[in-house]
Amino acid sequence: MSLDRDIVRDTDNAAKKGAVTVTTPADLPLDWTKLSEGAPVSKDIRYPSDVCDYTHLKDSNEETYLEIIGTAGQKITNMGKDFYRTCNPNTTHVVLRSHLISKMEGIKDFRNLETLELYDNQISYLEELGSDEDGEDETENAGASLKTLDMSYNVIREMEPVKFCSNLVELFLANNKIKTLAGLKHLSNVRRIDLGANRIRKMDESELSGLVNLEELWLGKNKIEKIEGLSNLKKLRRLDVQSNRLTCVENLTSQIDTLEELYLAHNGIDDEGAMDPTGIALDFTQLTTLDLSKNRLTSCRPFAHLKTLNDLWVSSNNISSFDELEPLSSLGTRDGACLTEIYMEHNPIYNDFEYRKKLKEMIPSLVQIDANVIGATGYGSVIAQTSSPEAVVEQMRQLQEEALMKAREQQNLQKRGTTH
Repeated sequence: MSLDRDIVRDTDNAAKKGAVTVTTPADLPLDWTKLSEGAPVSKDIRYPSDVCDYTHLKDSNEETYLEIIGTAGQKITNMGKDFYRTCNPNTTHVVLRSHLISKMEGIKDFRNLETLELYDNQISYLEELGSDEDGEDETENAGASLKTLDMSYNVIREMEPVKFCSNLVELFLANNKIKTLAGLKHLSNVRRIDLGANRIRKMDESELSGLVNLEELWLGKNKIEKIEGLSNLKKLRRLDVQSNRLTCVENLTSQIDTLEELYLAHNGIDDEGAMDPTGIALDFTQLTTLDLSKNRLTSCRPFAHLKTLNDLWVSSNNISSFDELEPLSSLGTRDGACLTEIYMEHNPIYNDFEYRKKLKEMIPSLVQIDANVIGATGYGSVIAQTSSPEAVVEQMRQLQEEALMKAREQQNLQKRGTTH
């Protein structure tokens, strides 16, 4: 860069003196097109302290939160083996999101770290969370104090090292390349796990059985063929297994009194698969949201008994007649009916001219059909149904007059202010 500036400076000086400058291109070797072959690739190395000056906080008792976001400006390429030494030893939160980090390092000496977020990097392995070496004190590692670990959007292939994080409450490993659940069985305190968009094929009971306090399990966009391994998860409130390879909903008996939300969209579940006695056919006492969009259903009978449902999503199935919807009528007409929202678009019945009107008549408790808030007749909003075109025009005229009046009042106030 300094050489370029010198050239510009010399050219400017020559121009001022009236001299004529001639630039002659340097001679190129005959094989100039192959100069880069075999040469080492040049890569700028940037450590956290190069991107953000935080070292002055080392001795602070209050500043224990380090956050460097790489969505704008320079990106970190290396954490560095001495990363811990550049930080406050009492650091509780480290967030290095959206950088170019490819290796976890420099964190093993943290003892108070509660949150580690390396979301959206290029990390292949979980490292420095703990050690299997004999005589190693499990409490003397960075993983022992962690409560939140977010390593989503990396290229991690296996997560077994999470076993060293026995106090984890939240674990996020979405959008990686993980194939198995190895390491989970040691996380008895974890309440939320997100493993969406990986390559998991099996819900391994030997790993899931230890998650006795788990409340949310997100496994969407994997390759799972069967719901299983949930018998010990008796506190589970949210389960997401959408965009997998399911053909049956089963093995949810232990969640009959806890499950609140169940997401099963984008699978291959048909009526028979939805009526398994250990699945949706159970009398769930807390289930408020059920998503079965983009499956192979032809009827609503499998969930007509779910009296606690608020939201039912069954878009893009093969429900072709209102007779197949009739079983849902009891959910909208009984005392205390709470089914208020339903998504039925992209089913054959969606093409019926009076689709919304018939749905509303069948299920009076509905206030929203698909993305539309509806009125008493099933068309549009309540306001739109009670207002004629003439009334709407009049209302708009009144609003315009009110706006002009307020503008005049504001103008008068400003005039008064300038005269005093």
